[in-house]
Amino acid sequence: MVTQLDVQGWAGGLDAVLGRIASRFGRAEPRRRVAAYLRGLLAPVERKNGWQLAESAGDATPDGVQDFLSRAQWDADAVRDDLQAYATEHLGDADAVLVLDETSFVKKGTKSAGVQRQYTGTAGRVENSQVGVFLGYASRHGHALIDRALYLPKDWAGDADRRREARVPEAVAFTTKPKLGLAMLERARAAGVPFSWLTGDSVYGADHAIRRWAERHQRGYVLAVTSGQRLGLRPVTAWIKKLPKRAWQRLSAGDGAKGPRFYDWACLPYSGAVPGFQSALLVRRSVANPTELAFYLTHAPEGTPLAELVRVAGTRWSIESLFEQAKGEVGLDHYEVRSWVGWHRHITLAMLALAYLAAVRKAAAGGCGLRKPRRRLAAAHDARGQAPALAPRLDATAQTGCRPALVSVAPSTPAARTSRSLAPTDTFTGALA
Repeated sequence: MVTQLDVQGWAGGLDAVLGRIASRFGRAEPRRRVAAYLRGLLAPVERKNGWQLAESAGDATPDGVQDFLSRAQWDADAVRDDLQAYATEHLGDADAVLVLDETSFVKKGTKSAGVQRQYTGTAGRVENSQVGVFLGYASRHGHALIDRALYLPKDWAGDADRRREARVPEAVAFTTKPKLGLAMLERARAAGVPFSWLTGDSVYGADHAIRRWAERHQRGYVLAVTSGQRLGLRPVTAWIKKLPKRAWQRLSAGDGAKGPRFYDWACLPYSGAVPGFQSALLVRRSVANPTELAFYLTHAPEGTPLAELVRVAGTRWSIESLFEQAKGEVGLDHYEVRSWVGWHRHITLAMLALAYLAAVRKAAAGGCGLRKPRRRLAAAHDARGQAPALAPRLDATAQTGCRPALVSVAPSTPAARTSRSLAPTDTFTGALA
């Protein structure tokens, strides 16, 4: 149970967050403002707009909040760097997964930086909206958003009047979403954020530069691609036409709202990986509708079990949950600023508030021991307990998890006890298009 000491510790944790970023604000007034802003984002109110945050800060009008976001002197990128250090300290794990994705912010009018009519997954249709590209961090200790970039469409990039009105810096040029994502990946790596894996949807999986970056830095990836992706001279759909039934294995890619997400999976290695790694085409097939397929390009250390590739693929959904939490709990989309500067400042502080909540949840659950990092292998849908992969050799025993102090952990399923690894010799000849 949660005690008064726990609550006091969480309050002290927020003070520590504020102390961590205090040097980014040169004067007492912006330091007071950022403390009030973070507490307002964490307050249990439905909307975290200017009026609500002003009321939380004890102001009669939202003018002070607007000034803090739009005109006060402070660097949101420096606070972003502090956020990454904070997430590393509280959630860091060598087996963590970085997740690239974007989310939309539906807006009215034409003045907000980067706004235009475009498809938004948030609404499920074409809407007037802004799009932000985000980098998520998923580890056994918790999840957080650790970087962000507002997407500036081509029409905006070439319109000097709109840029000036929205205070878009001169140095900002049109940049594709994959390039924005690649810049965030490099910032995380350069900052020493620990991770072993990268995942993302087909917007990022189809990008050659992102895949080469991961290979160059010897990081694994499980990146979604479309059915039109080619391996060698053939589309990925051609690679699976003659697969025998035994090539498909039923595994869970993690828990969803209705329990484990079971799919049938097949893995076809191909040549061309960097030394010590294995490249493969991973295919996901719906159990209910076998014609519904999804494809992934993978790059993993030799001997990586199929179940681990499936786990990383399933981790991509964690960022969807983060977007939902950020919008519902810390007002990620509640901002009322139009400028480029204001967007990055609000989003950064909302991400910091979300990371603080992740650290609190970890503390409330007791966390897991840091001495022996644990990989959660996907569970096989097989009562006999065999966690299948392509090759019948190179057996490996799955590591057991640690038991939190305050939350009991269910014993591992038989399926998680043993696993077989991907044989680097069982490869197909092919190269990425």
